[in-house]
Formats: sequence, structure tokens, C-alpha cells
Amino acid sequence: MATVLFVPVTFNLAETTRMIEVARALAPEHRAVFMAYEHEYVHLIEAAGFEYRACEPAWSAAERQQAIDFDQGRAMRSPFTRELVAARVEVERRMIRATDASAVVIGSNITSLISARAEGVPLFYPVPFALTGPQVAQTRRMHLIAGSGRVARLADLVATRAFRWLYTRAPVAPRAFSSVAKANGVPPLRTVASMLEADVNLLTVMPWELDGYGLPDDYRRVGPIFARLDGELPAIVAELAAAPEPLVYLGLGSSADRALALAAAEQLGRLPVNVVAPIGHYLEPGDVVPPNVHVTDLLPAHLLGGLVDAAVLHGGQGTVQTACATGIPFVGLGLQPEQTWNVEVCVAQGNALRVPPKHVGRPEFLDAVRRVLADPAMRAAAVRVQRAFADEDGAAASARIIEAATSRTD
Repeated sequence: MATVLFVPVTFNLAETTRMIEVARALAPEHRAVFMAYEHEYVHLIEAAGFEYRACEPAWSAAERQQAIDFDQGRAMRSPFTRELVAARVEVERRMIRATDASAVVIGSNITSLISARAEGVPLFYPVPFALTGPQVAQTRRMHLIAGSGRVARLADLVATRAFRWLYTRAPVAPRAFSSVAKANGVPPLRTVASMLEADVNLLTVMPWELDGYGLPDDYRRVGPIFARLDGELPAIVAELAAAPEPLVYLGLGSSADRALALAAAEQLGRLPVNVVAPIGHYLEPGDVVPPNVHVTDLLPAHLLGGLVDAAVLHGGQGTVQTACATGIPFVGLGLQPEQTWNVEVCVAQGNALRVPPKHVGRPEFLDAVRRVLADPAMRAAAVRVQRAFADEDGAAASARIIEAATSRTD
């Protein structure tokens, strides 16, 4: 039996559920242990039946928001002080030894890049292809500038070149990662790309997302991994699906904000549709949404196939892949470059449209929703993509790769 230590950032819903799916796919003789610093989605780990170790130091709400802003490129200042990075690396090294872990699996918990390497334990990262080093280095247009006209294309080319240099070459990583890495006897992390690259990077994508790209040896395609939350759909979903009006799913994951949730709900309230919206975690007491928008808690979205006619999604890989796997065409917003890329991949397949989040209040947003609901070509594309997804199991493929590595280290 080998112990696999999972270290997700547990205020990131997609990341937490991705780790749960990989842990579920491990062979029964292996032991999965989770550790994390924050608490938002820990209940999902515990509900799935996995051993969980709560750790410190945790971030405050303000520091978590600062981390999200840093991750999404809205801020250059990060909450990664030298004291925090050093403390977390020490905690993680102790945990690796205490659990006798043979492998560490991460989401975006950057300190694990130092702790696992310092302990000599192989490090695995199930990760979208977007914003990996190979993707940024080889992509001509990152869709940083919206638009298809000549000026927009040229502006995006310039923006992509600048982004590529900043991401892959500029020494912009917080200094704490270099100094703490050196103190622990491992190579320093200096670029953004180096902060997002494990020993083995498991690409959670479909084959067509890699067309035209070359991959280094430490990158392996495993296929989509998305949440399959336990439980049943709330009764309101079946009621709305049986109504004569189309049913739209509004899924904004854990990286949106209250303003976007309210704006999207208000706009969808103007259409002759019903909306099921698991956005309650964004709203505050006193917030009012239109009567046709039904707010719920998080729900098992993988069960929505055949019930929902279209979706509006923030663009996180988990929500996008869930829509693809269930045959639901969607409007994708894209709150940061990785999410924009996830949406554009589907635009190319024909099962999605992209509207920049700043344009949610404009007519183009509702026009896009109307088209996704009415265009038979988009629905046919969604069915075609769904059939392709049925042949993929990224969690199982990841588990087999991790297990093979642990057998070599035992």
C-alpha cells in the first residue's frame, strides 16, 4: 500500500473536486490523505470519505481574495510572504514524513513545489493545458484582447508576446519562493511558469486542445476531470425542466464575485426562460434576483444533462467540461486568461459562444444566450462533443500514472 498526499487549495471549488475525483480513482489498496489550509470546500472531501488533516497557517478572507486577484492577473502583489511560505513548507515536509507519502498531488498549492522536492517525493499536478509553460510559449494568440477585427487581432498579438515574456522569462515570482527554496535545498522558483509546473504534469484536456503543440516529456495528457458531487438535484430543477420555458443553468464556480452574479441574474431575468443558479455563496442578505432566477446551493451539475437547455458559465475548466460531458451548449465569460482559453476551445468546437464578463450588461450577452438556446448547429455540436467526452476518464488515467510512480519508489 502506498500513501498519496493530496494538497488542494480548498477555497477553489474546481481544484478541490478535481483532487477528489483522482483520489476516488486510486486502487483500493492505496491510501489517500488530504491536507489543506483553508476550509471552504473541505466538507466535500470529508463527504467523499477521505482522511483530512487541517493545517495552519491559513489565509484571512482578504488574503484569499488577494491570492485570487494575483492568480487572475488583476494584481501584482501576492499574499506569499517569506514567513508564510517558510511555515507552510515546514508543515508540508512534516506531513509528507508523518504520512510516509510516496507521492504528492497538488492543485495550485505552490509551496508544495518546494516541500515535495525537498523531501524527494514525486510531485503530480492534474492541470488544464491553458497557462502551462508549453501552452504560453507556443500560442500565437492568447485571446487577451477580445474581438475578431484586424485591430483587435494585432493588439492581441502584441499583448500575447508581452504576456509570454512576463510569464516564461521575467523573474516576477514573489521573492519568498526563491529564498525559501534555497533554504530547503531545491532550485528557486523565479518565473510564473516555474510556479505552475510539477515533476509530472497531467493535462486534463481533450486531444483537440493539443493540436499543433509539442509537449515536453514531463507533460502527459490524461483527459477531462470534473466534479461529480454526491447527492441529488434539488426538486426545483425537475419542476423547472418540466415547465414550457427553456431552462438555463448559471454556473459561476468559486472565482467570480457578487457583482457578476447579480448582473448575470438580472440580465437573464429579462428573457422568457427559467434559470437555476447555484450562486447563493456570492449573495448577501437583502440581495434580490428576478423571479425566474432560482438560487440554489452547489448542486451535482453532472446530472443536468437532458434537463437544461443552455448554460452561462464563468469559464473554469470544471464547469466547462461538465457542460461538454452533458451535452449542454453554453455562453462562456472567461474571468482570466485560462478561463478565456477554456471557452475559446469550445467556441472552436461549435458548442459555445464567448462574451467578455464586462459585456454582461450589454445586448450582446442576451443575444448570445438566445442563440445558444435556438441554434440547432450549436446543439448538434454539443451532442458531438458529449459523445467524445464519453470515451475519456482523466481521473482514472491520472491515478494509473501516480500508482506506477509509487510502485517504483516503494
